[in-house]
Amino acid sequence: MDADLEQMTRDQLIAEVKKLREGIREHRDSSEHELCWHHPALWGLLPEKTDPIPVVPEWPEFIRGCIRYRQSLDIQAPAAPRTNKSYEEA
Repeated sequence: MDADLEQMTRDQLIAEVKKLREGIREHRDSSEHELCWHHPALWGLLPEKTDPIPVVPEWPEFIRGCIRYRQSLDIQAPAAPRTNKSYEEA
């Protein structure tokens, strides 16, 4: 799967690492309502050119997943700042 790395020069490998780090940082620095989005740009940094169509849960299950994700943030990041901004304001 990653055989392309074997053929890269040192400079090409450094450029690839920098590109991947930039994408990871952009995703990491997502905040507020950006946390809930589909991120094909991040996956597009991979060399394999696929465009997988996600399996999307029906609304009730989807909303339950959103609630569980938000609850997990209370546990994993209890000191994170909170906001009351609506989606439209973000």
